[in-house]
Amino acid sequence: MREPIERCRSCDAAGLLSILDLGCTPLANALLTAEQLDQPEPTYPLELVFCTACGLVQITATVPPEELFRDYVYLSSFSDTMVEHARSLADRLIATRRLSSGSLVVEAASNDGYLLQHYRRAGVAVLGVEPAANVARVAIEQRGIPTVAEFFGTDLAKRLRGEGKQADVFHAHNVLAHVADLNGFVRGICTILKDDGIAVIEVPYVKELVDRCEFDTIYHEHLCYFSLTALDRLFRRHGLVIRDVEQIPIHGGSLRLFAGHGDAHEAPQGRVAGLLHQEAEWGVDRFAYYRDFAASVVRLKESLRSLVGQLKGAGRRLAAYGASAKGSTLLNYVEIGRGPLEFVADRSTAKQGRYTPGTRLPIRPPASLLEEMPDYVLLLTWNFAEEILAQQAEYRRRGGRFIVPVPAVQVI
Repeated sequence: MREPIERCRSCDAAGLLSILDLGCTPLANALLTAEQLDQPEPTYPLELVFCTACGLVQITATVPPEELFRDYVYLSSFSDTMVEHARSLADRLIATRRLSSGSLVVEAASNDGYLLQHYRRAGVAVLGVEPAANVARVAIEQRGIPTVAEFFGTDLAKRLRGEGKQADVFHAHNVLAHVADLNGFVRGICTILKDDGIAVIEVPYVKELVDRCEFDTIYHEHLCYFSLTALDRLFRRHGLVIRDVEQIPIHGGSLRLFAGHGDAHEAPQGRVAGLLHQEAEWGVDRFAYYRDFAASVVRLKESLRSLVGQLKGAGRRLAAYGASAKGSTLLNYVEIGRGPLEFVADRSTAKQGRYTPGTRLPIRPPASLLEEMPDYVLLLTWNFAEEILAQQAEYRRRGGRFIVPVPAVQVI
């Protein structure tokens, strides 16, 4: 691991202030094989800090991206919600941008092609950039998506542009938070985007993180937690202007930005101006807004531990659903693992048969819920609660109940 940062990842200012310290935890997606259960797991500090200069919220640890992403176990297509979310956005952009076979759509961190497949089916040329070689193979072999198995940044953008590849639409969904070199990534967008092109970027919204106590979205892959204010300052630094912004419910509350080339000094317009004004009012760039977050997280931890303790004391059987990164943060911080929980169910065949980091719970198919019928299931992927609760209607009909931990512990 690189030395913990002392200066902001975006504006390079010093004087970062601590918001929350979750201690040392294993990498959230470093699922274990049976052979690794007797081996020690590396852990890394997980501290959230605030930049008083530009308002960016970030963690101090930087784990090399090769460790995190070269062999990845998250496949977006296992979520029906994500696939539908991608389809509706692609259909909308095909219509509004009048994309055709002569257009090019590029996506950074394109995963298994869950988004680009919708453009390809409509006859639009696509190019994925996905550093996880195993995931890139899925996109290429199963969906026919041309994919470059590299990290996106300025150098790759220059190379692609030199090959005549410039994007009419550039997508970056839930990847900007993973990038240590924010400025290099945004310069890359500026480089590969056509003069009249549009960049569509989705990031989890820091206001939802704080207001809804979504501390489990903090893990080593997520280096940064964005407000529109911090993003506006970052993008303008590189000749990109945010033209529009939408607040969307995906992943517990996210921002969707539409950015293009422009004058860094031009005034914000429309919804961008409105949200920047709102953020100024609630204090996005003042530490006071974040001061009480740590206390809220401690209260949630105590509430969840108390409930689980009561249920186990009453002889109830518990399992969990969703071997997710956020689930890893929650289980390790709240200290709920083997003993209280018997196993974790997950739809992803890439995860089944492995074990959760730190807590070492076996990961089984969702059918295990009906086979084992635990009394309660802790829903770690609460951001997909509606989809999962619908999928598990039979388990619930038989009397099974779900514990939803965020934003406040509740039993459904």
